[in-house]
Amino acid sequence: MGDWTTIESDPGVFTELIESFGTKGVQVEEIYSLDKETLESVAPVYGLIFLFKWSQDHKDRREVDHSNQNVFFASQVVNNACATQALLSILLNRPEVELGEELTSFKQFTKEFPPDMKGLAISNCESIRNAHNSFSRPEPFAMEDSKSSKASQDVYHFISYVPIDGQLWELDGLKAGPINLGACTLDDWMDKVCPVIMKRIEQYSQNEIRFNLLALIKNKMDVYKSQMADLEAQKAALAGDGDAMQVDDPKAVQVDQEIESLKQQIAVEEEKRARWRDENIRRKHNYIPFLFNFLKILAEKKQLKSLIEKAQQLQRSS
Repeated sequence: MGDWTTIESDPGVFTELIESFGTKGVQVEEIYSLDKETLESVAPVYGLIFLFKWSQDHKDRREVDHSNQNVFFASQVVNNACATQALLSILLNRPEVELGEELTSFKQFTKEFPPDMKGLAISNCESIRNAHNSFSRPEPFAMEDSKSSKASQDVYHFISYVPIDGQLWELDGLKAGPINLGACTLDDWMDKVCPVIMKRIEQYSQNEIRFNLLALIKNKMDVYKSQMADLEAQKAALAGDGDAMQVDDPKAVQVDQEIESLKQQIAVEEEKRARWRDENIRRKHNYIPFLFNFLKILAEKKQLKSLIEKAQQLQRSS
């Protein structure tokens, strides 16, 4: 069983991670508010991932529910795998998602496994682990205990919320099983989950503000392309109706306005995707050899010592 690194809770990271599994038609967006307008802006939402500071002292006495065999639930059996497990908890529980060959085979292979064996299967799946670890930060030195968290360090954990078979489920790999949060539909499950998340936030002290909420949603470019096709069809239909299609026809003006608005949304999404690609390239690139060589050159030119002394002076004066 190989090591798993911690990865950044970032929508660009998670989206590329999903795509590396071979899954298509979905992306991840960060949610900054639980108000109705914000949630509607990212619909349809397949599931939510909540990141919070984990505390061993927090006791959760809610009962787990293993009654629904259609719920894919995996125990977390290795450190640092919770980000990928939270993603898989949504992907493997929403039949609308086009999983791709690899995850489809994995889901079928582990279908009858108990939670601990599902967790072991994830941990031992080389392709999933390699995709996860591709976002690890290069380390200049091999630390003896670099993979484990020290007692003084904050530990963060990911859990998923997803509707399955008319019930809202909380999937936390550190629990003994899934937690049934009650009945819901695909239309109202977001209304049901918001109070649950707010209650969890309120359990922490008022000084704790380090939470993160990510939504697994339908790929925005696919949504926009479908909407554009509908608008172009409406425009063509109006053009075919000679009597209805006039320069100042309200319907034609409205369609043209909606097309222009959609073009702007597509441009914004394309710009965001390009930024994600650049940021992920920087995350994965190993700058350490360059830095070592740069310091070596400075030392050879006898400039390193003076720069260090100057930096120390600035630090003391600040």
